[in-house]
Amino acid sequence: MTAVLPLRAAAPRLNITSPLGLLADLEGTWAGAGFNLIAVPNFQNHGDFRLMLNATNEVIQFNSIGGVVPNRGSVQDDIGIFGLTYLQRVNDAVTHEGIHIEPGIWLNVPATSDPAAGPSIVRQSTIPHGDSLLAQGTAFSVPGGPQIAPVSAKPTGPGLSSKLPGYLDPYGHSNLPPGMKQTYVANMNQALVDAIQGQTIINTVVLEVASIPVGGIVNIPFVTANANATRMDAIFWIETVQRADGSTFLQLQYTQTVILNFLDIDWPHISVATMIRT
Repeated sequence: MTAVLPLRAAAPRLNITSPLGLLADLEGTWAGAGFNLIAVPNFQNHGDFRLMLNATNEVIQFNSIGGVVPNRGSVQDDIGIFGLTYLQRVNDAVTHEGIHIEPGIWLNVPATSDPAAGPSIVRQSTIPHGDSLLAQGTAFSVPGGPQIAPVSAKPTGPGLSSKLPGYLDPYGHSNLPPGMKQTYVANMNQALVDAIQGQTIINTVVLEVASIPVGGIVNIPFVTANANATRMDAIFWIETVQRADGSTFLQLQYTQTVILNFLDIDWPHISVATMIRT
């Protein structure tokens, strides 16, 4: 998963607070590689589902909005929001076919008195399948590297039965995407753990967002009826990596799970990637 790209040095951390808060280090263009797992309906081919795995190449470009966005208050003072627009492009690493494109915005929202809430971050995006996302969460910084927990690729729900074919069975050692290990099929986050083995990570900014309990996903009727996207959870890690000579560069990792519901089953659509700022 290591991209052969020039590394831009991490900017020196000055005693200046950015209005973007902990989103500030996202600004710029990131490129790298990852993996994608998704189960899709297979009605057209007279089947129940089809499991797809991809090795991916990815680019995300973040641009600061450049000024304050005022939110007017009627029961408290106005607040000012700062943020970044982004464009995410994901291609299959083998065929170079485009498999995902996503324009969106990240926002740094200050604390409020009405509602009584602490500072938060928000991610908004639109997907050309006919989905719109609003997810809210928190940002924090920790010394050292990220704590990356396993993520399960197994579906859940009342539609599961003993008659359902083995979900992960078709993917053995002989037909995995390039660079993908067998262990990644059941736990895609292992790819992120492997990508940073041997690195010295001295600081990590953690960005956690979810569509539940605050936010949601809105879909066009076709998506709702055929493969309803019901929720999204994502964690982004902005890592300051130290080289042997003491210099540093920034690295971005993320894991994202979108739940697609069809056949009365919740199917995890899991995407992971490791990128560097170019």
